[in-house]
Parts: sequence; structure tokens; C-alpha cells
Amino acid sequence: MALLTGVLLLMGLLQVPHASSAQAAPTGSRTVDVTIDSMSPSAPSKSDTVTVSGTLTNDGRSTITDAHVGMHHGSALGGRSSIENASRRTGYQPSTDGEEIKGHTDKIGKLEPGVSRPFSLSVPVKDLKLTDSGVYPIGISLSGRSQAAPYGQVLGFDRTFLPWQTANADKKTQLTYMWPLISPTHLTAETDADAQQTPVFRNDDLAAELAPGGRLQQMVALGKNLPVTFVIDPDLLATVDAMTKSYRVDGPDGPMGKNQAVAKQWLHDLEEAVKTHEVVALPFADPDLASLAHHGKGVPSALSHLGPATDLADKTVDTILGVKPRTDFAWPVDGAVDSSIVDVATSAGAHNVITRSDSLRDADRLPYTPTAARPIGGGNTAVVADAQLSRAFEGDMSKAGNSTHAVQEFLAQTQMINLEDPGRQRSIVVAPQRMPTVSQAHAMATALRSLDDSGSWTQSLNLAGAAKAKPDRAATRHVPSGAAYPSSLRRQELPVSAFRQIQGTQAALDDFQVILAQPERVVTPFGNAMMREMSTEWRGNATGAKTFRHSVRNYLDGLTKKVRLIQKSGATLSGRSATIPVTVQNNLVQGVKDMTLKLTSSQPNRLDAGKSQQITVDGGHSQSFKFDTTANANGRAWVTAQLYTADGKPYGEPMMFQVNVTEITATVMLVIAGGVLLLVLAGVRIYLQRKRAAARRTENGSDGDEPDDGSGTDGDNGGTDGDEPEQPSDPTPDTGSESSDPSGSGEKVDR
Repeated sequence: MALLTGVLLLMGLLQVPHASSAQAAPTGSRTVDVTIDSMSPSAPSKSDTVTVSGTLTNDGRSTITDAHVGMHHGSALGGRSSIENASRRTGYQPSTDGEEIKGHTDKIGKLEPGVSRPFSLSVPVKDLKLTDSGVYPIGISLSGRSQAAPYGQVLGFDRTFLPWQTANADKKTQLTYMWPLISPTHLTAETDADAQQTPVFRNDDLAAELAPGGRLQQMVALGKNLPVTFVIDPDLLATVDAMTKSYRVDGPDGPMGKNQAVAKQWLHDLEEAVKTHEVVALPFADPDLASLAHHGKGVPSALSHLGPATDLADKTVDTILGVKPRTDFAWPVDGAVDSSIVDVATSAGAHNVITRSDSLRDADRLPYTPTAARPIGGGNTAVVADAQLSRAFEGDMSKAGNSTHAVQEFLAQTQMINLEDPGRQRSIVVAPQRMPTVSQAHAMATALRSLDDSGSWTQSLNLAGAAKAKPDRAATRHVPSGAAYPSSLRRQELPVSAFRQIQGTQAALDDFQVILAQPERVVTPFGNAMMREMSTEWRGNATGAKTFRHSVRNYLDGLTKKVRLIQKSGATLSGRSATIPVTVQNNLVQGVKDMTLKLTSSQPNRLDAGKSQQITVDGGHSQSFKFDTTANANGRAWVTAQLYTADGKPYGEPMMFQVNVTEITATVMLVIAGGVLLLVLAGVRIYLQRKRAAARRTENGSDGDEPDDGSGTDGDNGGTDGDEPEQPSDPTPDTGSESSDPSGSGEKVDR
């Protein structure tokens, strides 16, 4: 007996791992995965027939027999939170989901384990026996038998929502839907060295977004026929406009882009679409306002980019699309705000800040959803987008089931907002994700078309109208403090170091542009690039942001180094004065001007390096400038050559070379002294000769009136001894040989 007991225990122990490792099969109303893939119409009227289609998948381990599909509907839901709770429920609950509607079923028969099959079920609205207007939960069940459930029961269930309106609402809810056209940064700061300044793209990915079926192409095609407000990043327009011309793609081979036709077609389609829509332009490159407020505000000049970004936004949209955009709206990431973000957002003229209801919360828990517009002081308005509606299409909408559920819940939420207080008209704003996918855009469009077709409880309103709507007195107007800003968003912000690096790039650009004959060729692409460095695109992509910033600065540094001094090997002076040539090389396409070249001697008492010179050098040229130097003593002296900008700032690296003064030696000085002595002796000799001649004339009784013809009486030949005195001269300065390099640089120029 004991042996038998031990064997049984051992067998039990051996079976435990097997049992625990096996995944338990779904049971009850979760045995079959029922997925509703479509519901038509989304918001039916009394004469309609509701058709629900989808997919059935047997997740159980046994075959289901005697199976059929049926429809259920529960009681009208009591509020927006009830809709949210119902959407999270799984499985069948008779008390809330209701009984199966008799007479309208679809027989399935058998459903093998792991097998999927489609279903479609149609029920006339009159048979649903709906009463008052409201949101009704609609369920689809799969009922049948299985080995685990020998008696017929619900083995699978899925639910959605049916908005039911018996008549048009007296006061329809005004609905504003923002339709964003935003894309990641595609342009670099680099342009080719040609007259057209051919732009260089980071990649050619934008072409896929613009091509038929691409994300941006679909956003324009869908939005054209929807009651939406286009919210555009002007950087996208500028980038696509650059793509319509010659452009190059960055990379080892640097191929030329070939998608001009795609870019032109997209701009044409957008130009047609915005003719009948309001256009709101974000500041150029969609700057991250929260990052600026939390980390950039303390860095000098960081906020100075916002004003130009807003001005450039207006000019870009007007030039490319031919419409005057609204530029008085700011849109922080996810609509999250605090007092510092509002201050930064409104500093460049944006008096309307788009926030979200999960940031600007209503503390009093109003029994209805308030109007979006809220005065927040200083002549500014917070436009509070509804958080639930704004996030309705953030999931994976590529699956038909997810898309259908999102659309029906969106419709249900908008109807419930109207039913909360039918006698009070309110204005609601929806601010979806910045860059919707193609499937998300289609889901959004389906929901808006359904609302527009129904027209029972909403009417469209543009964003400017929403900002001017009469606010609710009871709605909160208190902007939260910085402590309330979500930590998950704060972790994604650009750090202080990023803004310091941008500041350094701006300072380098300022120093560079003052020497250029055509500064706009550099200021425009680099100014735009620095705006892109502050874009919301970099949220959650710290590595990409850092790489982009470094690429911009490295390219700028490379350009500044194309204007430089050519290194000299040295110079030799063979006299008191000589000229020293210094060569300036300009490998830029354009010329440089208003620069000063100065030589400084390490021993000015030995060598005076001469006066500084104003220089101008044409693009692609090298030019030598000669300095008149003076040597006061022999020996070696170091000379430093330095370029300066017009405001006196050093430009580029200094160049040092050695000067050797060799001809002012003791021998030279003796020769000079000897020459002087000869002159003195010659003068004395002439003087003595003339004195003796005068004495002889006196002895001969001359009255002194006869002219002295210079002839001597003693045969001394006029006191000249037949020779003219030597006239010594200064030695000729000799600059010596500096280098065999014809430019006098002392080294080969690396071009």
C-alpha cells in the first residue's frame, strides 16, 4: 500500500510541470474570439437595417457544433464614463448586454479548433425596438455546444455602440477637428556649391509619404472633403517645395533625387484642398514649446527663435499655397501645459494655446462637457481639446476590428456630449496625434463622414470659431503649475545642453555671416536647420536629435574653415626694410569682405610687422597681401598672422611663422661707418685745398675780385687729384628666398 502511494505521488509530481506549462484553453463566453469588423450604417435611422460583419475564431480545443451568430442590445448608457467602461468589458454579461434578438440569427454549424470564418448579420432597426435617443451597446454572440459545454450557451462575444437619435438635436454640438499635416525633418543644413544652392536631403523617405497611398497623400485626399481645419507645419511645405526642384540625397554617393513629379502633385492637391478650408500654421518646424519652457528659457537667445519661426510660417504658407494662414495658435505636445509653457507659447504672438482636458482639468466635475475656449488672462485663450475624442484613434487602426470599435465609440461619445445637456450648445475641439498613420487617418475620416452624413447632433466649426466661442462660466480657467506636468512627457524633452549647443551654433553663424558677400546663402539654410533642432519631432529620440545637431554644427565649422591663412615656412630679411607676403585662401563659392589681416611681432623692438590691412577675397581664390616691415636689429622673431571680422573678433586659427633678420651685422655697420668717414675726409681735403689757394692769391697781390677758376698754382689740379670722391649708397634690401611655393605659403594648398 505504501509502495502504491509513493508511485502515485511520483506520477503526480512528474505531471505538475506539464500541467503548469500548458496554457489553459479559453472557456465560457471567451472560447470563441468574435471580432466586429464593420457596422453599417454607423448611426442608423428608423428605416435602416443594421448590418454587422466580422470574424469568428475558435480558440478552444474542441469542435463547436450547432453554432449560430446572434445580436444583442442593452439599455441606453448613462454617460461618457459608462461608454468607456463598456468598451473595456470582455465576455458576455446577460444583465448588461441583453438577450439575443429572436428571429435574426446566422447559422454557422460546426467550427473546428483554430479555424476562423467570417460572419454577417443584418437586423432591421425596427426590430431592435430602440426607444429614446441615446447610446446603446450592441453585442454579437456566437452560441453553440462544445465538449466542455454540452448544453447550448454563449461561447464568444464582442460589443460595440449604436448611437440612436430619434430627431435632430435642437442645439447641435459644434465640433472642430484639427487635421495635422506634419512630418519629420527631411532637410539638412547643407546645400551644394552651385548658384541654385541645391538642397541636400537626409533621406528620400518623404517621397513615399507624398506618393499615391502614402500617409501625407492620403491626409490631403481625405481632408479635402471633410469638415476639418488644416494644421500645417510650414517646414513640410518648404521641404516639399524644395523637392519640386533639383535636390540631392545625402549619402556616400550623394545621388540626385528623382521625385519632383510626386512633390509637385502633392502641393497641387493641397493647394486645391485649402481653398475651402481654414489653415492654421504652426511656427516653422513645430518647435517643442515645453522643452523651451522647461530647459531652454534659461539659455540666452533660445526663445529668440520663436518670433522668426512664426514670421517664417506666415510667409511660407502664403508663398507656397497662396492663402493667408492663422499664426496665432500654439500647440504644445499632447496639449500638456503649465504656466511656463503658456508664457513661452504666447511670447511670439500666439494668443490661443491648444491644450487638452486631461491637462486643464475641471475641478468642479461639471455634469456636462464644457466649451473648449477658456480665457486664461493676458488676452490669451486656452482652447481645451477633449482628451477622449483626441485619443480615439491612437491605436493600431490597421485591423478592421480596432478601427470599427474606435469609430463607433467616437460617434457614441460625441452624441453623449450633446445628450449631457441638450439645452446648452457647446463647442468641442478634437486635437488628434500629430502624425496619424494611413489607417488612423482613414478611421478618423470614416467617423467624421458618419457624423456629417447623420447631422443629427453635431455641426462643424473651424478652429478660429472655436477659439471665439462663448466660454462656460463654471469651466476651469486655472493653468496648472509645473509640478502637474506629466513626468513621462518631461523625460522626453530636449535637455539644456541641446539649447546651449544651438546657442553655440548661432554664435558661430553670426561670426561667419559678417564676412560674407552674400550672407543669405548661409543664413537661410542654417537658420532653418536650427529651428528644426528644436522640433517636437525629437520627442523620445534623443540620439537622433543629438546627431542632427552635431551634423549642423560640423557642416558650419567646415564652411568657416574654408576661409583661412596659408601657413608660411618662414621669411628672411636682408635689410632694414622689406615686404612680407601673407596668403589668404577662400574656398567658398562666394567672396569674403570687411575682414582685417594683422601681423603681430613677438619682439616689436626688433621687428615692426607693419600696419594691418583690410582684405577682400573672391570666392574660389587665394590672394597674397604684402606687409611693409622694418628691422631694427638682427636675429629671429616670431610673427603671428590673424584674421579679424569687422567687429574686431578673431576669425579662424592664427598662423605663426619665423622671420630671420640677417643683413644688419657688424660688417655691414663697419662698411656704412667707413663710407661716412670717407665723405668727411673728402670734405676736409677740399676745404684745405681751397684755403691754400686763397692764401696764394693774397701773397700775389690779388684784390680778390677775380674769379677763382679753380685752377691751382701748385699743380694740384684743382685739389681733386684727378678723382671724384666716392658717393656711398644704402644697401638694397633683400627679402631673401621664402619658399619655392609660388603663393609664398610654404606648403601645398589642400583644396
